[in-house]
Amino acid sequence: MARVVQKFGGSSVADAESIARVARRVVETQQEGNEVVVVISAMGDATDDLMDLAQRVNPNPPGRELDMLLTAGERISAALLAMAIDARGATAVSYTGSQAGVITTAAHGNARIIDITPGRIVSALNQGHVVIVAGFQGVAQDTKDVTTLGRGASDTTAVALAAALGAEYCEIYTDVDGVFTADPRIAPQARRIPQINYEEMLELAANGAKILHLRCVEYARREQVPVHVRSSFSDQPGTWVVAAPDIPSGGIMEDALITGVAHDLSEAKVTVVGVPDRPGRAARVFEVIAALDVNIDMIVQNASVSDDTTAISFTLADADRPRAIEGLRLAQRDIGFTDIIYDDMIGKVSVIGVGMRSHPGVTARFFSALATIGINISMIATSEIRISVVVGEDDVPAAVRAAHTAFGLDSESGEAVVYAGTGR
Repeated sequence: MARVVQKFGGSSVADAESIARVARRVVETQQEGNEVVVVISAMGDATDDLMDLAQRVNPNPPGRELDMLLTAGERISAALLAMAIDARGATAVSYTGSQAGVITTAAHGNARIIDITPGRIVSALNQGHVVIVAGFQGVAQDTKDVTTLGRGASDTTAVALAAALGAEYCEIYTDVDGVFTADPRIAPQARRIPQINYEEMLELAANGAKILHLRCVEYARREQVPVHVRSSFSDQPGTWVVAAPDIPSGGIMEDALITGVAHDLSEAKVTVVGVPDRPGRAARVFEVIAALDVNIDMIVQNASVSDDTTAISFTLADADRPRAIEGLRLAQRDIGFTDIIYDDMIGKVSVIGVGMRSHPGVTARFFSALATIGINISMIATSEIRISVVVGEDDVPAAVRAAHTAFGLDSESGEAVVYAGTGR
């Protein structure tokens, strides 16, 4: 008997009909001889609705109480799914993250999993139940308060449970038929990737691909958990995320130079102007940012100008921009810069693939594709298997499609379908 963890996103349980469809799939999996643990997200836009309600009551709600509120969405989904499974003649029990043994740090809104003690889950499985766990949540080890793991982190809950339970694999059900070479909403000719390695999936997730949460992929790689990304709306084979993909001869990804194109519209660019071009001043800029617990993505420092000053530009999550600018303003006299400017109308486009390690000319092909359609590049960053550029926000869709075509990723079959319209 195999042990399987299945995770269903919000679009997969958006209404009663969708929950019934998920229940049917779960029961079928159990009837095939598997022990099944289900991790479930809140229904549709329930988390957004709860967040909006909280901010109408208090524009700056206390983190502890916000976590208490937001975790209600997953508990509702879990209980409804258990009822739907019962209606199909099987038995199911639903647990909160705390009841399931998900132990976390105490950072409200962005807690991290420390440990999972799955004794209660194992006991329920031994009794023949389907176990349903509310995703995205746990309990703080020190304070015993309810915590949330950050938006999209039900994926992480599922993989962590799969590792703790010794599951054969973890299935992530969403509203697309797997991982595609680009966002199907922007690139209709995107191809489904049959198998992809953890390294490439990490880069795709880190650079804007919404199909899997970044921490989920990090956890899967560390614990060597195979992840199967599938649609809950179809029976298509999906995508396997594994350590070393085994693509059959003639498979679409064999000898591929680029695996996929990712984009991110959630960043902003900040430029610190007139920084004295002396040792330690750039360090002070980023010490201030680090002290605010703000993550930086891309960095560019201009050459020194005639007055021995320079400008330092960097990108960060747009949600963190006001906090970063305020912190830098407070440190302006200490650092000695003259001004701060920002641009929140930008987007990042990245081409990703292990093939670029051994193939020269990737950068030239990428940049030529953008130049051909008149797109200007304002920042560039690279890693061993990624090239990212910052372009204007309005240029992102065209840039994604141009890069996708330039690297031969277009499909003629029109296989990229987003069933519920969200891509999750």
